[in-house]
Amino acid sequence: MLNTAKRKEMLRTMIKVRAFEEKLNDLFQKKAMFGNPHSYRGQEAIAVGVCSALEKEDLIASYHRGTGHIVAKGADLYRLMCECLGRLDGYSKGRGGKMHMGDLSFGFLGNTGTVGATVPFATGAALAAKIRGSREVAVGFMGDGAMNQGVVHEAMNFAGLWKLPVVYVIENNLYAMTVSMERSVAIKQLAERAAAYGFEGKAIDGNDAELVFDETQRAAEKARKGGGATLLECMTYRWDGHFGGDPGVGYRTREEVEEWKKRCPIMRLKKKLIAAGELTEAEYEKISAAVYQELEEVAVKAQAAALPPAEAEMDGVYAREVAHG
Repeated sequence: MLNTAKRKEMLRTMIKVRAFEEKLNDLFQKKAMFGNPHSYRGQEAIAVGVCSALEKEDLIASYHRGTGHIVAKGADLYRLMCECLGRLDGYSKGRGGKMHMGDLSFGFLGNTGTVGATVPFATGAALAAKIRGSREVAVGFMGDGAMNQGVVHEAMNFAGLWKLPVVYVIENNLYAMTVSMERSVAIKQLAERAAAYGFEGKAIDGNDAELVFDETQRAAEKARKGGGATLLECMTYRWDGHFGGDPGVGYRTREEVEEWKKRCPIMRLKKKLIAAGELTEAEYEKISAAVYQELEEVAVKAQAAALPPAEAEMDGVYAREVAHG
């Protein structure tokens, strides 16, 4: 069972994830950001619940809506903000941007804009851990739309066959870009597909951070003991559009969006803590204010950081001459 300190830390991290997303969107609107944000607002309980249940050495693979995962796994906010803003101090020296960075020092395999690619990333990392005989568990985050990619099925079949130490996490926010689940999938729950690969699949409330923590911890411990993979389908909802220029309505109704906002994962945990006598409203406001102030300072510092020099474009790019004839 989670103790008070752990629950408070999870609440603070969820606030940090949301504050980062809001600051990033603000910078995008001011044209201070290269590329486009893909907001994670509304889904914070999944990133925080999953990553809080992992050990430091465990690995995560993230996708285009992945800054929440990176923050929750323990990223340095300044370096993360720098990468999102294309600055030299970023995790990929400003060349990867929001969707293409990585750092193994805190268990972050990397993120990608290629839909479904996190699944083979995590599967490969899990295979490496099994071959080494080490304790690492790999987690592959993905959206519901990724479950219709062929490479996802290939990798999950491989994981089932070899009983790999991997946890697949579907963040089912009900829409793959603008296409609803009802129009793209013939089954009610994507977790049902796990049975075809020979491992457990489970659909859970993705807005309940404590539940996500418990289920991830259970799946991770099973994986460490040789029990193989688990597929967790976390039901949730993104508050904003798919990307910065998407109003998020038209394919969704305003009423639907507002109804889901009532299920805010941050407010849910906050209310639980207050009801249990573990938090006061004043304490919550103090925590929130401190987090938002930290993000303001990080954003100012990152905007002042240097851009990569032009000659850095070829760093890390290699070619090999092949003899013919």
